[in-house]
Amino acid sequence: MSTTATLAATPAAGLSPNASRHHARGFWLIAFLFATTMAFAGAPAPLYVLYAKEDGFGSFAVTVIFAAYAIGVAASLYLAGHLSDRFGRRQVLLPAVLLNVVAAVMFLTWHQLGWLLAARFVSGLGVGMLTATATAHLTELHRHARPDASPQRAAVVGTAANIGGIGLGPLVAGFLAQYAGRPLYTPYAVFAFLMLAGLLALVIVPETVVPAADEWRYRPQRVAVPVEARAGFVAAAMLAFVSFAMFGFFTSLAPSFLSGTLHHTSHALAGAISFSVFGSAAVAQVLTARWAPARLYAVGLVVLPVGLLLVIIAILGASLPLLVVAGIVVGAGAGTSFKAAVASVIELAPPAARGETLAGLFLISYLGMSVPVILLGVLLQYVAIDPSILTFGVVMLALLALAAVMVTASRRRQPALA
Repeated sequence: MSTTATLAATPAAGLSPNASRHHARGFWLIAFLFATTMAFAGAPAPLYVLYAKEDGFGSFAVTVIFAAYAIGVAASLYLAGHLSDRFGRRQVLLPAVLLNVVAAVMFLTWHQLGWLLAARFVSGLGVGMLTATATAHLTELHRHARPDASPQRAAVVGTAANIGGIGLGPLVAGFLAQYAGRPLYTPYAVFAFLMLAGLLALVIVPETVVPAADEWRYRPQRVAVPVEARAGFVAAAMLAFVSFAMFGFFTSLAPSFLSGTLHHTSHALAGAISFSVFGSAAVAQVLTARWAPARLYAVGLVVLPVGLLLVIIAILGASLPLLVVAGIVVGAGAGTSFKAAVASVIELAPPAARGETLAGLFLISYLGMSVPVILLGVLLQYVAIDPSILTFGVVMLALLALAAVMVTASRRRQPALA
């Protein structure tokens, strides 16, 4: 990896008040751009039912459309997630957001299945470039604006913009689709306008990375797990896989269950349920910001299975109130569990291999977001809803049980995690 000089590496205690205000303003502009783009990425969730009615495809096609997004994110994380360390934050944020603007134009122009797959894939490519870059930029801008302050504020805002943004997207899109008219156009037009406005503001945001002048040859993000970290990594990855599987379920198939099994066709309601999952995940991560990995694991491994059981019971019993509660519990459990996975991998991996190990964790997480919902979509083509959701639930619970065993074993070998 080439050497990159980063302004954030030397917190500018000597910055003038004007420069500090400039960085503070840039911090909030990047937070807005981050949250808006992530909201657009989540916006299609309550609209899949409309596409299915218009083009006549079923639940399997919906899962494939959603999986195209997850594949795009994973590919982008692997191919481009690290480029801002070399070329600068703004230079990567610009194409990342523009890719999502292009995806919005595709959604506005074409509704056929092939174009929906392409739009979601393009959006995923942009999000994969965006997440690490925007998070790092927020941290660095905050460090310059308030060099003596705790980095906690940047972490909280980054979490709210990322996970909270994904949850806000379905909520806004659902209400616009329900009450603003032209449900397959208005949400995308609104988010495209907001993303373009954020890009215009990007020109006044300070850059926080000075590109190195040495020769450089491109290579994808290396993904590797050191031998000494593998046991703990497998446990963390399994928990992250299930957490993202539940995120994937609530942003792909849950709206179809809501309109089909539960007979609630309100797009606003579908968006609100998706929002409740990601909103509770964001709140849980903020509230547990100072918790140690062992405590995060303990809570996540209790709350997530309870939420999963509630989801199964809600769908089998066709209960909307229980599904709402289940979504909130699942979100809190998944948010806490994923935070535990990230925190434990950071502690387990040697500093020199931390980026590579985290890249592996994120790639497995996005596989979790796509593979289980695709398999559930396939199962629904041949089996009724009740046995399908029971099978899905049993598999997820089995993975959580295995993860719990492996976490316990890993903690015994790594007492520092406690």
